[in-house]
Amino acid sequence: MLDMDGTVLDLAYDNYIWLEHIPRQYAFENDIPYENACQILADKFALAQGHLRWYCLDYWSEQLGIDVIQMHYDVSHRIDYLPGALEFLKRAYSNKVRVLLVTNSHRETLKLKDAVTGLGDYFDGIYSSHDYGYAKENQHFWGALQEDVNFDLDTTLFVDDSSYVLRSAEKYGIEMLLKVTQPDTRVEEKNSSEFEGIKSVSEIS
Repeated sequence: MLDMDGTVLDLAYDNYIWLEHIPRQYAFENDIPYENACQILADKFALAQGHLRWYCLDYWSEQLGIDVIQMHYDVSHRIDYLPGALEFLKRAYSNKVRVLLVTNSHRETLKLKDAVTGLGDYFDGIYSSHDYGYAKENQHFWGALQEDVNFDLDTTLFVDDSSYVLRSAEKYGIEMLLKVTQPDTRVEEKNSSEFEGIKSVSEIS
């Protein structure tokens, strides 16, 4: 089971959207300095982090008075695979390994990213937390997902770039966990001793 943003796809796109693109538009719409907009949004984002609404584009469009979905489409040329990720997916697909995409991504961004990258061709199933009403940080998500796909806690590998999500998966009982240490190619690699780290899914054999 693989996360999408920061595991298969470069998180640089999402970080640009939320940390630069949207704050700039919010500053323009509200006639305030860009720095002020960044601080206001950072505070709003912090309150939502870990909850399903943090990942919901409809929620943020309503909260901010901005068409957040359209803003994703406006810079879709920035969407790209992480180094080695596409080659890994092709290899797993050709070897008939069952690979599931397990993401907190909103269905609208899933549709956009699939259209740009074609990643859906390499997965046996795509599962979004929005289909269950709980983010991956919540134990209810894992119970609902297991009912759907019947994954084995002892033999399933789950890869993500978020320690919060990995802790949730670990609490649920998933034994094999890996953390991607460079989810954003614009940011230096960050190693952590909490989970076994890999720079790219291409390191999985």
